[in-house]
Amino acid sequence: MQFTTPLLHGKLICRYKRFLADVELDSGERVTAHCPNTGAMTGCAEPGYDVYLSTSTNPKRKLPYTWELARNHQNQFIGINTHNANNLVAEAIENKTCDLFSDVTHWKREVTPPGADSRFDFHLHTADGEAYAEVKSVTLAEDGKGFFPDAKTTRGKKHCETLGALAESGIPTMLVFCVQHTGVNSVRLANHIDPEYGAAVLDARSKGMQIVALGCEINEQNIKVNQTLPVFL
Repeated sequence: MQFTTPLLHGKLICRYKRFLADVELDSGERVTAHCPNTGAMTGCAEPGYDVYLSTSTNPKRKLPYTWELARNHQNQFIGINTHNANNLVAEAIENKTCDLFSDVTHWKREVTPPGADSRFDFHLHTADGEAYAEVKSVTLAEDGKGFFPDAKTTRGKKHCETLGALAESGIPTMLVFCVQHTGVNSVRLANHIDPEYGAAVLDARSKGMQIVALGCEINEQNIKVNQTLPVFL
C-alpha cells in the first residue's frame, strides 16, 4: 500500500479526545491531525515520537492532516490508521502475497452472511466454496509480542461469536490479525485487558474458526504485508 502523497514528518506533542493529535512539523509549525484510531494506543502515542501525516485537499474536511505512522524510540514503525489494516489485507488477497490466500478466486468487502446480523470485512471464494474473514489491527506490543485488543471490545466479541456459529454450521471463517508494528514477531490474546474477548476467540476456534496473523513491512513510503506470524493462544 503506497501512500498517495509524501508524508509530512513531525514530532508528537500529544493525542487527546481520542481522535485528535497535536504535532510539531519539521518546519516548526504546530498542527492538529485527525487520529484514525479508537483504541487505547498504548505505547503508540508517547510525546516526542516521530509521526508521519498524510495531507488531504478536500475542502469539506475539518482537518487536512491524518496521522498515519509513528516511530518509537526503538526506531520501530507503527501503523496508526486502523482503516489501513483492511486495505493491507485486501492487497495481500489480490496479490496473493502469502499462501493463505493462494486459492482465492474472487472476493468482496463488507458482506453480511445470510441469517447473520454482522457484516464481515471479506467474503472470499475459492474453488472449494466460500469463507468469511474479519480483520483486526494489532499495535499493542511488549517485548516483541503483539496483543489484541488494546481496549475492551464488545463489537469484537460479537464478531467472534458469529464467526464461530458460521464455522460450526460448515462455512469456513477466519480471524486475521494484521500487525501494524515492526517490533512484533508473534501475537497473543490480551486477556489481561478483555478476558471476555479472549474467551470468545477460543470458543470460536473450538467451533472451527481459523486464526492467523500477518506481519507488515512499514516505512515512510508504504506499508505491505510481508509475512505470516505465529499466534499463541
